[in-house]
Amino acid sequence: MHTTDFDYHLPPERIAQKSIEPRDHSRLMVIQRDSHVVEHRHFYDVVEYFTSGDVVVWNNSKVFKARLTGRLESSDRDINQDGVPDRALLHQREVEIFLVRPMQNQGVWKVLGKPGRRIVPGMIVRFAPDFYCEVMVKEKNGTILVQFPDTEDEVRRKANQYGSIPIPPYVKDEVHALESYQTVYARPEGSVAAPTAGFHFTPELIERLKAKGVVFAEVTLHVGLGTFLPVKAERVEDHTMHSEWVEISGETANIITRARHEGQRIIAVGTTTVRTLEGVASLHQGEIVPYRGDINIFITPGFQFRIVDALITNFHLPKSTLLMLVSAFVGDREFVLDCYRTAVEEQYRFYSFGDAMFIS
Repeated sequence: MHTTDFDYHLPPERIAQKSIEPRDHSRLMVIQRDSHVVEHRHFYDVVEYFTSGDVVVWNNSKVFKARLTGRLESSDRDINQDGVPDRALLHQREVEIFLVRPMQNQGVWKVLGKPGRRIVPGMIVRFAPDFYCEVMVKEKNGTILVQFPDTEDEVRRKANQYGSIPIPPYVKDEVHALESYQTVYARPEGSVAAPTAGFHFTPELIERLKAKGVVFAEVTLHVGLGTFLPVKAERVEDHTMHSEWVEISGETANIITRARHEGQRIIAVGTTTVRTLEGVASLHQGEIVPYRGDINIFITPGFQFRIVDALITNFHLPKSTLLMLVSAFVGDREFVLDCYRTAVEEQYRFYSFGDAMFIS
């Protein structure tokens, strides 16, 4: 497969800059995979498509202010082309550090840096008098390893104090409170981008679903490079999927296992939830078990889904791994692209703050 097989045209004005309020008033495209029937509703109508015993699984990860602006401070190891220290050249240059994920070594984080050419090993990036990191290694794939003198929790606390919200680059309106870039059920902090399919749920809608007998379960996938890194390879098979940290509790594993044995549907909210469930199942002979660790599953057309029966998701970027996953779930790439073209014609709102699809 070629990456261009998942391309489509999207007029810029169709990219949502903020969520509809109330959020469950966003539009909803309902898609039946087998019959190719498409309906146009609102998200609050989704209750009509659920039955008692359905299990809704969502990703409860919470976003933190992962985008940091700092200034470079040279160290004794910084040298210029003449082989001598060049503090004047490097001192106090502004750079952006985007925290991706903590590593196993205490205080070490994988990050993205911009502009990357200015950031070299041995340099200090200072964000505040009490908040800085040292550049350790520039990796071949473009990521950077840095060392903080703080614990993982302290880094996140200081990032929330000094950093900014990691709003996607296609959102030009930067005035967003952190709460507006969260789901209503977000709890454990760790994502650098929101699992946005859950934006459409309001407390009132959740109560309506519970009253209908819908069961809720949660998983955690801390969104990182595996979710949002663009596909640059011409061939889909050549794209490297980055690992992301996930957790499935014993309670969630029991709920899903029992529902599957009873023939109830498992409905995933968002592609991150799909990757969590299917990734863990692929490691355990198709079963959902308690799990805590990394997964790096790359779901493309031809993938055999073992757990997920229906999917709630947003409209994704062209040529993205997320659009590839949706195409795999529907089982017909051309039909998915036709649905996207219809969404453009019907003036749906796209991407993180946009409208939703319910695929069953």
